[in-house]
Amino acid sequence: MSVKPKVLITRKIPEEGIKIVMEHCTTEVSDFDGVLPREVLLDKVKEKDGILCLLTDTIDQEVMEAAGPNLKVIANYAVGFDNIDVEEATRRGIMVTNTPGVLTETTADLAWTLMMSIARRIVEGDKFVRAGKFRGWEPLLLLGTDIYGSTLGIVGFGRIGQAMARRASGFNMKVIYYDMQRVSSQTENELKASFRPLPELLQEADFITVHVPLTPETHHLIGEKELNMMKREAYLINSARGPIIDEKALARALKENRIRGAALDVFEREPEVEPELLKLDNVVLAPHLGSASYATRTKMAVMAADNLVRVLRGETPPNLVNREIIGK
Repeated sequence: MSVKPKVLITRKIPEEGIKIVMEHCTTEVSDFDGVLPREVLLDKVKEKDGILCLLTDTIDQEVMEAAGPNLKVIANYAVGFDNIDVEEATRRGIMVTNTPGVLTETTADLAWTLMMSIARRIVEGDKFVRAGKFRGWEPLLLLGTDIYGSTLGIVGFGRIGQAMARRASGFNMKVIYYDMQRVSSQTENELKASFRPLPELLQEADFITVHVPLTPETHHLIGEKELNMMKREAYLINSARGPIIDEKALARALKENRIRGAALDVFEREPEVEPELLKLDNVVLAPHLGSASYATRTKMAVMAADNLVRVLRGETPPNLVNREIIGK
């Protein structure tokens, strides 16, 4: 009877994913309430063949070293993988996987929700009613901004960015986008989207929504200079990664009314939030809910588990990040 590979799941995920891993592996599921402290993570990964981790877990050289020579796979329960030192994993012959595609529409829904909420001041309105301040309809009460017929600027035109463009068509919005690589003219025509260099997009858009991955090139992609290019009536929405926006610069721009509002699902130093943002009414703050639907989080769990198990069976997983490792 063969010995089952040993696996660590760093935090409880939907049961469907855990069952898949447990069927094939000797599995330890962390019961710690929150992100595993560094010293605990380093202890728990010892002698593991696989790690199923979250984007809140930093999996770097130190963690891989602590796991030992048997570590074969790091399966990330997320589409982004900036929490993993992929280069180091590749050097060590460790496969890294993610969960792309499955969360596209759910994350776009959340980004759209953020945009609607800040434009129509829904969070402010909710607080207003709960505080007992509502005295009936008033002609100037909490006036917001129309989304229908406005211009949507999409920064990052991959799966989620394009899903936002599809939603915009129902609101008769003009869609402009920026990406490091321009999409085909066929895709532009299908989505009725026009390419703009980033400075032009910032100057033209009424709503700017961010959907780029976090890389050294996109860190603080939107800072003081970029915020000053935006219209005073514009809104900024971020459901990608926090460090793409300079939070301190954003707080200043909002406080000084250089832009009308912002809505954030992600933060530069998660779970910390820039203190100045917490004081402002013209920003909506959500606790990283992009993929947070019952169906999507379950699909992510199954996909991450399947990726991990396939590697441990000696197969190539469908969602391999470091494909250059094949044949090594």
